[in-house]
Amino acid sequence: MSILIDRDSRVIVQGITGRMARFHTKDMLRYGTNVVAGVVPGKGGETVEGVPVHDTVKQAVAATGADTSLVFVPPPFAADSIMEAADSGVRYCVCITDGIPAQDMIQVKRYMYRYPREKRMVLTGPNCAGTISPGKALLGIMPGHIYLPGHVGIIGRSGTLGYEAAAQLKDNGIGVSTSVGIGGDPINGSSFKDILARFEQDDDTHVIAMIGEIGGPQESEAAEYIRDNISKPVVAYVAGLTAPKGRTMGHAGAIISAFGESASEKVEILSSVGVTVAENPAVIGDTIARVYKEAA
Repeated sequence: MSILIDRDSRVIVQGITGRMARFHTKDMLRYGTNVVAGVVPGKGGETVEGVPVHDTVKQAVAATGADTSLVFVPPPFAADSIMEAADSGVRYCVCITDGIPAQDMIQVKRYMYRYPREKRMVLTGPNCAGTISPGKALLGIMPGHIYLPGHVGIIGRSGTLGYEAAAQLKDNGIGVSTSVGIGGDPINGSSFKDILARFEQDDDTHVIAMIGEIGGPQESEAAEYIRDNISKPVVAYVAGLTAPKGRTMGHAGAIISAFGESASEKVEILSSVGVTVAENPAVIGDTIARVYKEAA
């Protein structure tokens, strides 16, 4: 099995008529993803790569039975697009958009819950590479050819390092069950902890790989969750060991502002709960491969 998406996922692309959305829609279709509709207000009736375009998500869901959405909408309108997907019955949404204002994402986070314990929709991103279950479905911008089907689950704040981990695993003859980009923004839809819980319940995932970076408390929170709830081996790499305190590095969330947010502190915290930490990006694949073979 796989988490979040599979061959049966019925995908809509919000913002499908944009240049990058067109390019990646074509790539997803080529990969075998079941893209059933696009959504762009005012462009209903058009087609992109043979995919029908609707004016609203509700229209697209009603016409196609879509349950999954990919948001390729410019930053000023992306939050509304995410909430529109949630309001229309979409169960899983990936937001690729970079540069969404933090205050907009605060509104999205509040909207995601109908009641205190009922979540409207699972969201990953924004500012992420997407999600892929190799050989089944690709939802995002990652290069599908570097992912072998297999039993390593990847969670990454950095899309590029997620690609690097997958490529190195392929070189080791090891495949991926699902790779999930959670994004590098300070406020995002799903955390390491959220995806760790899903991989723990996934019989097809035997080893979990975390790709973290400086800034924010997510890796430290994940360490606590791993200690108390995860039975599977976990391997991690944390980018930013040489980053100076107080300076933003790449992602908007990659800034050290408190104890436990530097790369070295995160490495120490993760190691203390039994996570195997790769020393540098060049050995991520070899480190996962070693743990994978020990767990087999």
